[in-house]
Amino acid sequence: MKVIGFGDNIVDRFLDRKVMYPGGNCVNFAVLARRLGVESAYLGVFGSDPLGAFVRAAIHDAGVDVSRCMIREGPNGVTEIKVVDGDRIFLGWNDGGVTTSQPFTLEPEHLDYLATADLVHSSVYSASESQLPAVRATGALVSFDYSSEPERRTDHYFGQTAPFVDLALLSLGGQPLEAVERELRRVIAAGAALAVGTRGAAGAVLFDGNEFFTQEAGGTDARRFADTMGCGDAFLTGLVVSLLKAGWTRHSPPSHGCLREALAFAAGTAAEQCYVEGAFGYGRPVVAPTRI
Repeated sequence: MKVIGFGDNIVDRFLDRKVMYPGGNCVNFAVLARRLGVESAYLGVFGSDPLGAFVRAAIHDAGVDVSRCMIREGPNGVTEIKVVDGDRIFLGWNDGGVTTSQPFTLEPEHLDYLATADLVHSSVYSASESQLPAVRATGALVSFDYSSEPERRTDHYFGQTAPFVDLALLSLGGQPLEAVERELRRVIAAGAALAVGTRGAAGAVLFDGNEFFTQEAGGTDARRFADTMGCGDAFLTGLVVSLLKAGWTRHSPPSHGCLREALAFAAGTAAEQCYVEGAFGYGRPVVAPTRI
């Protein structure tokens, strides 16, 4: 089994801790899959600055293949964050740095590489929308994180992306169940095969186009709690790994039993993520960071 994260990488600077951590939705997916025992790789663009070198070194050290990545002149992506009562609060970012200003364009050799994976994961922060048809054409399953921003929930955006997505994840924390189900119906109607909405402490809901499946959030130990950074990424990764191990392919959709088992496993991986500082550790002190 092999998965590849294709798209964004970022450096998360925690201003309250004065510590920076490597991260990014697609990076987190690849690293967390590797920690679950799956062969994984990351394909993306790093900035030529020290932040780019920092995040690339951490990903490599975590056992994720970064050999096909590119380094481009310019800044790496960086966000500024603080933690309030365990929840991460985003204060600002530099629009993703070279990931979005000079996005990755897939050439034939990259498509051959992606074809070696069982699943390729990307996100709204990856500037990969135009590449999704080519990714799907490799034969690999495609998962895509739609995050929480309303501009990535329009009919136009769903129409641009969902036809090429096998598993869509939407962050829907704080929304009532009827609103969650409505959004999952929308992305399925636009073309996605499976859709899951994460709801924070309220758990998650998955829709396969016919039936809704609900999952409670996993319990956590307040004495070990670090922050919620990467919990949604951990949930998605656990869900994907469980489904792939159960034999999920584009021509063999998961059974209801497999979906329920995968949701329970994903809730457990998300709960465990609460004990990790940053997305996957590798914190480094930040000295007088410049505000974005």
